Amino acid sequence: MSDEPGTPDTPAGSTGEAPSGPRPEPLRFFGTTWVNHDDGYTARRIGVAVGSLAAAVVSCLVLRLAYEGLQLADTGAFVTVLVVAMFAICSALAFRDTWDGFGKRPDPERQASLRGLLAIGFVGSLLAYFFRSLTEAPGERLHRAEYDTARQEHERRTTRRTGNPSKKKRKR
Repeated sequence: MSDEPGTPDTPAGSTGEAPSGPRPEPLRFFGTTWVNHDDGYTARRIGVAVGSLAAAVVSCLVLRLAYEGLQLADTGAFVTVLVVAMFAICSALAFRDTWDGFGKRPDPERQASLRGLLAIGFVGSLLAYFFRSLTEAPGERLHRAEYDTARQEHERRTTRRTGNPSKKKRKR
C-alpha cells in the first residue's frame, strides 16, 4: 500500500510487478494495439478508414448545401468564388498539415496559429486520416520510432556489466 489510504502501489489491472521500461503512447481509436497489431487492430483500421471517409462525404454534402445557399441568396460570382477558393485552399493546407503531423511532432505554437484555418479545412484533415489509415494507424510510424528508441535506450541503461571493472587490463 502507498502512503495514501486505500491506494495500492500498483495500477488497476496489473499483476503487481513494476513495469520494466517505457510504455507505448496510446493512439486515438487504437489505444496501444498498434504495438503488436492485436486486439482488433485490423478491424479498428478498417473502421477508422470507413468512418473518416464517410465523415468527409457527409461534410462535402453539407458544403454543397452551403454553396446552394449562396446561389439562392444571389450574392454574386465574386463571393461564391471566394468561398469555394477558401474551402479548397484551407482543405489542402489542412490535408498537408495533418499528413505531416503523422510523421513528426507538430509545433504547438504553429498549431495554435493555424487552428482557425485547419477548422475551415476539416475535409482535408478527414481525407488525410482516411488515406493514412489504409496503410497504418494514423501516427503509428512516429510513435513506433519513438517507442523503439526509448526501449533501446532503456535496455542500454539497464544492461549489467560483466566482470569486475577494477581487474580490467589498462592500456599503456
